[in-house]
Amino acid sequence: MQKKFNTGLVLFDLDGTLIDTAPDFHQSINNILVKYEYPEVDIETLRPYVSEGSAELIKFAFKIDQDNQMLNKLKAEFLEVYKENLTNLSKPFEGVSDVINFLNMNNIPYGIVTNKPNAYAEPLINNFELFKSCKILVCPDHVKISKPNPEGILLACNKLSVLPQNTIYLGDHNNDLQAGESAGTKVIGCGYGYSLNTKSTKMMVDSPKEIIRFID
Repeated sequence: MQKKFNTGLVLFDLDGTLIDTAPDFHQSINNILVKYEYPEVDIETLRPYVSEGSAELIKFAFKIDQDNQMLNKLKAEFLEVYKENLTNLSKPFEGVSDVINFLNMNNIPYGIVTNKPNAYAEPLINNFELFKSCKILVCPDHVKISKPNPEGILLACNKLSVLPQNTIYLGDHNNDLQAGESAGTKVIGCGYGYSLNTKSTKMMVDSPKEIIRFID
């Protein structure tokens, strides 16, 4: 007899949670740096900025601040290059396939709530057969306010007719944790991602495979 789970829905952040997108961010930012004759950056030093958004990546790589008049131009150029390269090297974190297969086998729906715009998120997800069973993708395009606001998570729960208290939200950034807590979901921090440390939340996983033990 198949076990019945209290968890009715699992929602994931995207970058740094489901998919390791850092290699394609790294390749794209270095292309722009080379164009402007700046030194290239190492991927390990870049990783903590991947979940912070494109503006933070640019500021880090070019060593400029928010008020620099070149910021918006560099950001636009970077996003064009990244869009052309977003599926070259990115891949699901090791163990993510085990989690997705577990959810599918137990008829637990899952979705993605991300701050990555739909123009980048949708083709990235569609690049992997593994995520064909994803029930919903919520991007900034679909809400008025992005994470840490809980609107996206609440929208996904509403669309899939699952109460937030019966939902798990996983992410690798404090904005993810804050959004999940504000929405009323169970929150799990992904320590294998880009931004969290072991003290970020009581419930942390160091690898995707550990997620399964938190599914009630």
